[in-house]
Amino acid sequence: MAESRTFTGLLAATAVGVYLLVLAGATTTLTDAAAACTTWPLCDGPVDVTNTALLVAWGHRLVAAAVGLLVVAVAVIGLRSSCRGRVKAAILLGTALYPVQIALGAVVATSTETALPGAHLALGMGIFGSFVLALAWHLEAETGSDDETPVKNPTLAPEPADDGPARSPTLSTRERIVETASAYFRLMKPRLMWLLCLVAAAGMALAAGQTLTVRTVLLTLGGGVLSIGASGTFNHVLERDIDKRMDRTSDRPIATHQIPVRHALAFGLLLSLASLGLFWQVNALVALLGLTAILFYSVIYTLVLKPNTVQNTVIGGAAGALPALIGWVAADGSIGLPGVVLAIVIFLWTPAHFYNLALAYKDDYEAGGFPMMPVVRGETETRKHIVYYLGATLIASGVLGVLTSLSWLYAVTSVLLGAVFLWAVILLHREQTEAAAFRAFHASNAYLGAVLIAIVVDALAL
Repeated sequence: MAESRTFTGLLAATAVGVYLLVLAGATTTLTDAAAACTTWPLCDGPVDVTNTALLVAWGHRLVAAAVGLLVVAVAVIGLRSSCRGRVKAAILLGTALYPVQIALGAVVATSTETALPGAHLALGMGIFGSFVLALAWHLEAETGSDDETPVKNPTLAPEPADDGPARSPTLSTRERIVETASAYFRLMKPRLMWLLCLVAAAGMALAAGQTLTVRTVLLTLGGGVLSIGASGTFNHVLERDIDKRMDRTSDRPIATHQIPVRHALAFGLLLSLASLGLFWQVNALVALLGLTAILFYSVIYTLVLKPNTVQNTVIGGAAGALPALIGWVAADGSIGLPGVVLAIVIFLWTPAHFYNLALAYKDDYEAGGFPMMPVVRGETETRKHIVYYLGATLIASGVLGVLTSLSWLYAVTSVLLGAVFLWAVILLHREQTEAAAFRAFHASNAYLGAVLIAIVVDALAL
């Protein structure tokens, strides 16, 4: 077991190292640092510490050498170990491609061919993907259980007795107003607001950079807060009966009759209209995307996807991805490729993020009759898919770095926080506890929050 865990750590370190190399290569390309070192494998002449481009080029090559040692080590240990055949195959593929990557890098450094850097980076992404697959499959074999009995068709738990509107102790007028206001605020799902608004802010910053206006920011984020509130309110209304069956949601304002359904519907409609009004002042396309986000989360996700398919979290990630497009369109006026890639990052991150919560609340979701991944396919399969989607998220983040002028701050943040997220997921595989699931859940929040802040700072200040 100790040997297996050592190999797991080495495999994870190799994957992170390859990812660091890919982003270092992207930074080298975007800063045109390769022009400062046109020989290979070493740069001619003395190292000039005042020449930033030269230092970047040297750093890229030193990282490539260090990662190469990791690749060789994991290949030797992996082939000598008793790990599964597909794990060895993935490792061999990544190892075989690495010398090709080095040779292509040498050609990039000594050639003026403009198409080669893109191929170089794409191959790096492929190598990273190979080691991520090897890691996911190895963790499945190392920590998976054959004793799981997934539920094919989860059924609703009996609905608890409905005693009517909750009776509060005698309150003063002021206390009653505060309690009611707090209940309406909870309908808006405020914990989602900060991250989704940060997504929109990153989209705006990418599109406009330092030319971004205060008016655009205020109208877009204001509309975003209200649209999130409207979506959350409709979700509370539509799931009020199921909420009563789940411990996590049984105290929600509509489930406890603290707020009447008709009042909540009116509140949701008011928030929707106010949101679209603010979005319309930015431009019509932003308003259309805002309306799409509200309808997708409230109707498509809540009524169609969540209760009917195990892929609800994956497809439902489109709702969280739309703020990226809203932010980009608010600043640019049209949909651009970097905005789409940012949306893809959020889309792929969502399962890697939410599956941790699904693991922590597996029994609750089963009681609610929701076909979540841990309920339908088991915890082992869910943990493996977290690694899949984490790897895909990091690849998409790397693509975003290549397509934009984001600097070293974005690259370093993505690598460091991505490594923290990955390590939390590895611990989740080993510990398989509710605490470990919440740790990975919070690590996913930290990763995305830090990356989005880095995008904003990079685009606006650097």
